[in-house]
Amino acid sequence: MPSLPIRIATRASPLALAQAEMVAAALSGRHGLAPGDIELVKITTSGDRVRDLRLAEVGGKGLFTKEIEEALIAGAADIAVHSMKDVETRLADGLEIAALMEREDPRDVLISSMAAPSIRALPERARLGTSSLRRGAIARSLRPDLEIVTLRGNVGTRLARVEDGAVDATLLARAGLNRLGLEPANGFTIEIEEMLPAVAQGAIGIEIREGDTATRDLVAPLGHEPTRIAVTAERALLAALDGSCRTPIAALATRRGTELHLRALIARPDGTRVVRAGEHGPASEPARLGEIVARRLLASAGPGFLDP
Repeated sequence: MPSLPIRIATRASPLALAQAEMVAAALSGRHGLAPGDIELVKITTSGDRVRDLRLAEVGGKGLFTKEIEEALIAGAADIAVHSMKDVETRLADGLEIAALMEREDPRDVLISSMAAPSIRALPERARLGTSSLRRGAIARSLRPDLEIVTLRGNVGTRLARVEDGAVDATLLARAGLNRLGLEPANGFTIEIEEMLPAVAQGAIGIEIREGDTATRDLVAPLGHEPTRIAVTAERALLAALDGSCRTPIAALATRRGTELHLRALIARPDGTRVVRAGEHGPASEPARLGEIVARRLLASAGPGFLDP
């Protein structure tokens, strides 16, 4: 057991705090810790401060983890809690993901002023608010007439933009809505056949310093092996593609018995071309499966597809 209190570094957004509190509750329940034995260290990241630009324009999704990882490296925290979709494929030196909690529903939810049940059902030239290149590209591939409006901010902010008419619709992760206990009356869960999720969407990662065996032993019981296997395949694909937030990439791995099925896509940011691939492989070799599907995508896409 590491020294008390155990300090958990997290972003200060309502969703990030809800996720950190989930980890704190799981640790308390597993190890019989008292309320004062865990402390949340709230950190405002660069990604939180810049809200009017796409991540691709200001440095990428690592802006949501950089300051948190710096606090961990500096010893100002013992544990960092992340949405794994925000974590770079290459971690900062000296850090490791020690556990992945059981994944929530990875699908997206379409919230619109007209309660459209799918992207195809949105009105002509509807304004879809999102800062995600993935969501924007897939939506435009289905509906080239849509106007994609850059929309950032926390879940409440984005829901409010639909309510006040700034946009006609937006897409949010079902996992985040579930963790916040929100169920928008005008929201519809979109099946993965229409909107493939972001890599590792719905998964919470617990990061520690390498070599911190006491903390690793503390958080290890929180890990969920099926989630680890699926996320390993998806992140291996992302790494093989050398993917960044400048490229629309989506992937989801699902397990059936001893087999793992990975489906993935890459797209032009304007949605004019979407390349898909999928493959089955042994669940014991998730990273290899991710690399195979990445190579298949690149071969189908042709040279220069992922160039900026």
